[in-house]
Amino acid sequence: MSLRVIFMGTPDFSVPTLFEIVGQGWDVVACYSQPPRKAGRGMELKKTPVHEAAESLGIPVFTPTSLKSEEEQERFRSFEADVAVVVAYGLLLPKAILDGTEHGCLNGHASLLPRWRGAAPINRAIMAGDKASGIQVMRMEEGLDTGPVCMSETVAITDDMTAGELHDRLSALGGDLMLRALSALSRGGLGSRPQTEEGVTYARKIQKSETRIDWSLPAEQVHNHIRGLSPFPGAWCEMELGGKKAERVKVLRSNLTEGSGTAGEVIAAQGSTLSIACGSGAITLVQLQRAGKKPMSADEFLRGSKLNAGDAVS
Repeated sequence: MSLRVIFMGTPDFSVPTLFEIVGQGWDVVACYSQPPRKAGRGMELKKTPVHEAAESLGIPVFTPTSLKSEEEQERFRSFEADVAVVVAYGLLLPKAILDGTEHGCLNGHASLLPRWRGAAPINRAIMAGDKASGIQVMRMEEGLDTGPVCMSETVAITDDMTAGELHDRLSALGGDLMLRALSALSRGGLGSRPQTEEGVTYARKIQKSETRIDWSLPAEQVHNHIRGLSPFPGAWCEMELGGKKAERVKVLRSNLTEGSGTAGEVIAAQGSTLSIACGSGAITLVQLQRAGKKPMSADEFLRGSKLNAGDAVS
């Protein structure tokens, strides 16, 4: 059975799933994405990645600020879709929308539910030091990521994997998993299982106030903090680099290393080695980014700074 699909998504993460669905011949009758927002130096309106992708495929795009009005809900129902596929859309779906297609809404969610329900599951999994994450297809309910799980794929989180790397892995895997779910649905064979009540955690949105590196923490926690926020929004600290005031520097990659000292003390700054003491243990900074500059290796960074062993970062 051929399915009529409404696709709902916003960021880069969602785009591979849209391309996979269209590429396999499913009939995507409409796409919903968040409205264009001002961005860049000129503050011009910029369409979301999903919006641009859908337009390139000739799919009509709708960008309401809310789906609560009867007018929007009636328009949604008018597409007479069999199912809605939702991947990081970012707007609340009222019950009328959840029930607005024959088979409801299937959500591609980037965690192993019930762990990390909510807005930032990829970042939070790495920041917490999790050893595994995954992508799941879930039948949506009114609760926040509470619906029964239909399909699941697990991905190992390696010791130095960044949020960006996990994002890309799950994004690609999510497209394939959603295709399998749609195929099963078209055959009448898409089952599901309720989520357990144990192990529920919430992945709240990343706040600017938590991006600064706290060197008083153990090295492993500092390392997880850095890679969990890389490349965006980026963990940062302040360094005295020879200017009139301390400069904010993002740390995009790090490794655990041997060494000790006062928390925030530079214990090595030579060649390609830039190591900082933590509350216990130490880390080596591998990739950094100064304000207004491109990311650079520790070697490149040290050649352009006046940072020395014994200096302090904060």
